[in-house]
Amino acid sequence: MHSLPLFIAPTRFTDPEAALAQVRRIYDASVGHLREALLRFVAGEDVGEHVRACYPFVRVHTNTVARADSRLAYGFVARPGSYETTLTRPDLLGRYYREQFALLLKNHGVALEIGTSTQPIPVHFSLAGQDHLEGSLGPERRLQLRDVFDLPDLAAMDDGIANGTHQPRRGEPEPLALFTAPRVDYSLHRLRHYTGTGAEHFQNFVLFTNYQFYIDEFIRLGQQMVQDEGSGYEAFVEPGNVITRRAGAPAGAGEAQGTAPPRLPQMPAYHLVRGDCAGITMVNIGIGPANAKTITDHIAVLRPHAWLMLGHCAGLRNTQQLGDYVLAHGYVREDHVLDEELPLWVPIPPLAEVQLALEQAVADVTQLSGYELKKIMRTGTVASTDNRNWELLPSHGGSSPERRFSQSRAIALDMESATIAANGFRFRVPYGTLLCVSDKPLHGEIKLPGMANQFYRERVDQHLRIGLRAIELLRQERPGRLHSRKLRSFAEVAFQ
Repeated sequence: MHSLPLFIAPTRFTDPEAALAQVRRIYDASVGHLREALLRFVAGEDVGEHVRACYPFVRVHTNTVARADSRLAYGFVARPGSYETTLTRPDLLGRYYREQFALLLKNHGVALEIGTSTQPIPVHFSLAGQDHLEGSLGPERRLQLRDVFDLPDLAAMDDGIANGTHQPRRGEPEPLALFTAPRVDYSLHRLRHYTGTGAEHFQNFVLFTNYQFYIDEFIRLGQQMVQDEGSGYEAFVEPGNVITRRAGAPAGAGEAQGTAPPRLPQMPAYHLVRGDCAGITMVNIGIGPANAKTITDHIAVLRPHAWLMLGHCAGLRNTQQLGDYVLAHGYVREDHVLDEELPLWVPIPPLAEVQLALEQAVADVTQLSGYELKKIMRTGTVASTDNRNWELLPSHGGSSPERRFSQSRAIALDMESATIAANGFRFRVPYGTLLCVSDKPLHGEIKLPGMANQFYRERVDQHLRIGLRAIELLRQERPGRLHSRKLRSFAEVAFQ
């Protein structure tokens, strides 16, 4: 037997706001049921039977492939049939859900069904961001937790839908979104762990970097921009959820000032916040493709409008100078962390909207254009490796790095860019890469402390300003244009 909240049967809606309100009712009732039982369990009570509550779901059924606009990249189902997904955190994702509901209603003209699913909510995912109720449990009581509540089930949160390998069982609805509710909840908790900030602060445009120098400059510029009333930014958030608001700006609903952590998390995040969530999040992912995959795996559930890599690279051409920019239009993927999810035979194409924004941003910030711009920026293939000391590999023989890079026409090498671009392709998040040449190991210009310090002083501020300008340009694009059809597969999910 199970202790369950009141079951809410599927109800049909033709208004996205009413549909979202029903999602909130079901989710709040389910989470409230779990929290109340967990409080009693932590207090030592015998709660009796197994306690369970389930996520809300949305379902759409259509008998025709007709849709309002064939130019759309999302907002419609691929063929006649039933489509369904579970939903979570309407407090955080409500704006996104409302937009997806509205598109389905507009493009298909059929009602949405909202109801209680059969997918249990793991008790850990019912806790609010600062709740640690189970922390006071002894070892024996903690073991009993799995007998009384549902715990996370990895089988319910794999990435088969995003990877294109998901096969619904006979009679099961097709997926409506890339991520199930448990998968979203899992990543929301991981984001807080890795970045030191709550998921509610993440913005729709994300910058990744592999150097703390960029973060230091982002903090300085972010604090300035928040105090500029004409910037559109309302707050700046740092790890520990430490919030700096524009002078005179009221605190957000339920907002509590955080505390700076005693040490930075593994991949600290900083957020330049706008009221429409179209601000900028910047994350220091550190070094290596594993970190790049980890953080993009989790940020993807927030469905950002774009993410860009701003970092340093090794220049592979003798004509390049330290401080030159590299705009990636292709990737040699020797990073290997996505080989299982995204086979190497899958190309990672450049996205015109992002490429144009990055090139225009370089021109705007440097005040160079046309042929003069080619002096400091080169467009070409970037190779990414999982071997930080690739320079020490044998330089002769059929498989030497130098020969492979030459055959691929690569102009630069780093460790993270291909992973970020490939995961953007995999998760249908527009991506781009603008790197800065910090050394040229094939030509004897290796990075030494004095040289590096001078390079950082001269280039970090300009490079970051270029990234910020690119996001300004991307923000002006219509979401439907930015999330282009190039990122969508044959039988694509309807949610952006």
